[in-house]
Amino acid sequence: MLDHIILAVSDLPRSVAFYERALAPLGITHFFDYDGEDGHPDLKGFGRDGKGFFWLKAGEPSAAAVHFAFVAESREAVDAFYSAAMSAGARDNISPRVRAEYDPMYYAADILDPDGYSVEVVIKV
Repeated sequence: MLDHIILAVSDLPRSVAFYERALAPLGITHFFDYDGEDGHPDLKGFGRDGKGFFWLKAGEPSAAAVHFAFVAESREAVDAFYSAAMSAGARDNISPRVRAEYDPMYYAADILDPDGYSVEVVIKV
C-alpha cells in the first residue's frame, strides 16, 4: 500500500489501460477521475478499499528519478502482477524471485511500465 504518488505519463489513456490490467491482481482499480481546476492537473486515480493512492497525470515523464513498490498479500499475487504487467506491455526489470540481498523473506518482481518507470510489487513474509 502507498499513501499516494502522482506520476506524469506521456500517453494518459495508454497508461490508464496499462495500470488497469497490471494492478488488477493486487485488487487495485481505476476508480476515480479528478477534473483539475485552478491550476491543478486532471488526475486518473487508482486505489483499493475506497482509498486513492496512485494517480496519473499527463506530462513529461522522468522515469529515471522514480521507483515505487506496492505491497502484495502473497507470492502468488507478486507472480500474478508480473504476468499481468508483462501481458499489458511491460518490460522485465527483475522477474519474480527471492531478493535475499535485502532480506531472506523479500519476494518481489519489478517491471518497467510504458514510460520506463520501475514498478515493484513485494511481499516480505
